[in-house]
Amino acid sequence: MKIRCFFISIAITIATVFCANAQKKETQIAWDTWGVPHITANTVDDLFYAQGWAQMHNHANLITELYGSARGKGAEYWGKAKLENDMLIHTLGFEELAKEWESKQDPEIKIIYAAFIKGMNAYAQAHPEAIEEKNRVVLPLTTLDMNMHSMYVIFTRFIGGNDLGRIQQWPDMGSNTYAIGPSRSASGNSMLVQNPHLPWWNEFLFFESHLNLSGKNMYGTTLVGFPGIAIGFNEHLGWSHTDNTIDNADTYELTLKEGGYLLDGQRKEFEASSKIIKIKQKDGSFQEQTIPLMKTVHGPVVNKTDNKVLALRMVGLDRPNMFLQWWRMINSSSFDEFESALKMAQIPFWNVMYADKEGDIFYVFNGLVPKRSEGGWDYWDRVIPDGKSSDVWTEVHPYADLPKVKNPANGWLQNANDPPWTSTIPMSLNPDDYPPYMAPVYMPFRPQRAARMLLEDDSITFEELVAYKHSTRLEFADRILDDLFAAVDASNSQKAKEAKLVLEAWDREADADSKGMLLFFNWARKFNVWNSSNYAQPWDIKNPNTTPDGLSNPEKAVELLEVAATELETKFGKLDTAWGDYYKIQYNGKNYPANGVDGSMGVFRVAWPGGSDENNMYVGGGDSWVGVIEFGDTVKAKVLLSYGNSTQKNSPHNGDQLALFSKKELRDAWFTKDQVKAHTAKLEVLTENGFKVKN
Repeated sequence: MKIRCFFISIAITIATVFCANAQKKETQIAWDTWGVPHITANTVDDLFYAQGWAQMHNHANLITELYGSARGKGAEYWGKAKLENDMLIHTLGFEELAKEWESKQDPEIKIIYAAFIKGMNAYAQAHPEAIEEKNRVVLPLTTLDMNMHSMYVIFTRFIGGNDLGRIQQWPDMGSNTYAIGPSRSASGNSMLVQNPHLPWWNEFLFFESHLNLSGKNMYGTTLVGFPGIAIGFNEHLGWSHTDNTIDNADTYELTLKEGGYLLDGQRKEFEASSKIIKIKQKDGSFQEQTIPLMKTVHGPVVNKTDNKVLALRMVGLDRPNMFLQWWRMINSSSFDEFESALKMAQIPFWNVMYADKEGDIFYVFNGLVPKRSEGGWDYWDRVIPDGKSSDVWTEVHPYADLPKVKNPANGWLQNANDPPWTSTIPMSLNPDDYPPYMAPVYMPFRPQRAARMLLEDDSITFEELVAYKHSTRLEFADRILDDLFAAVDASNSQKAKEAKLVLEAWDREADADSKGMLLFFNWARKFNVWNSSNYAQPWDIKNPNTTPDGLSNPEKAVELLEVAATELETKFGKLDTAWGDYYKIQYNGKNYPANGVDGSMGVFRVAWPGGSDENNMYVGGGDSWVGVIEFGDTVKAKVLLSYGNSTQKNSPHNGDQLALFSKKELRDAWFTKDQVKAHTAKLEVLTENGFKVKN
């Protein structure tokens, strides 16, 4: 009997092992026809190894350039043009901070980083031909590189971007997002719009991927060189980010005295050190340059004159687990789980807009807001003088203090980089309930346009939401043209009257075939939309989405219209040149008519100018990733990665989605097993030597 039981036990064990092995699927990457990797894995290790491999497949040269620059060795690798960037990285102490982060990071994120980096290095080793010779010096990549790259992007491009003077390079930094609740949705399902606006180059480019970990589906995008998903959705929920009006970096002007600086009127020593930077010369030799590094109680010195220095203080330097928070967010299956991830407070910047299958919608003014001793927005939104120790903040507000709205009565939420107060109309958040430095109080034309489209639709379909995302109607034109026409009628200007006829016939949109947009654009740039003194009625918080209005100087507005019209006639021979004949998309050898413009004029479809020549103006950024998602019994999603999912020179996916952008179209997000299988162009499986194509 015992022998029989023994053999039965062995048989059961063998059967169990056999079944487990049969059920265990191989790690694979199914590449679809848009160059999107659909990664299936059973372990976190394999999943992020595969994502690292996939990112290098699509962006090998961009990643090596970004990681090499983030090391602070750009000048050593590529010459003097990178010196200023190297100096900034060493001034801010990113190398030392990265080592500190590595010692403090959660073990789970260390596993993710290690696997991601291992996958990237494996691809580089298997496909050296994919990497230009000048970039091979950066290899192999390390987890320290991952930390330094994330620091460079987060701190110098976002948190400290304004204080470092970098944001001025962006005509319209920002994003759009909507969350539509069941009461406003025609289907009764919650819907979400994801729509960041960033430059179409370098560290601002997005990477799209679909991750499936042991049957759990996760879809979305993150910046190139980052692991995981930073804007995404799963079968239960999704979220988006927008740049928020948060002041979480401060620049201080300090007076020098006898080799030190003044703090509360008393001389204090700098914490001084230095770094040696190598600079590659044209002949291949190297020159060394020593750069002095100085720190104050306010932060590191980022600029110096004969008698003053500027010191920069930023939040988030003590938050090493940002990517772990994103990983927890994409793995959440309920609002409570998602909010628990938000409460980690590791992501120092960016609003969060949320929707889920249960019908919840939610917005939070996310980020790390310093607890300040005194003063309102205007006090802190400047270079802070006088070197006072009381201006040196050390704590941030907890999650509980942040403005947030869940399931508002109006059934929708929006953010288009406006402060949190206007996430709903009528407003449900009162600025007076928060510290005066929490956020400014205003609502530009783009969020006004965002709110108008939702206010005018009591039952929003998925198709309508896609159309709203693509809307190029100018809120500023709707607001001001009646006043401009009245001013023209009251004038004696024949040229302005000719221009008025064109503007009256114009559809008030920035579509490629819109005639009148170019004339209005030329006038609006001269008028200066941002200048509040140009309006008879300034913006008013009591009427946030219908002000400003009217012309404070109608005669001047007519004069500017005359000038704008004369310029167009001189250049084009007519006033009604189609917008797309002048505004173009030119990217990786592709050329298409553009639509949209920068958001200052109240266009929801943002495509801001990045350059021009004698004949044309060209898109430089704006709509980057677009996702429109409906959370029904099954997820329905339309997406677009405007410039395509690869930057490799010979990749067919470098710019392949721009034709859809030009036509204002989205594509299906292939999310289910059957969808992926039907659209797989190439299948790779994991072996001992990396991924191999499966025939």
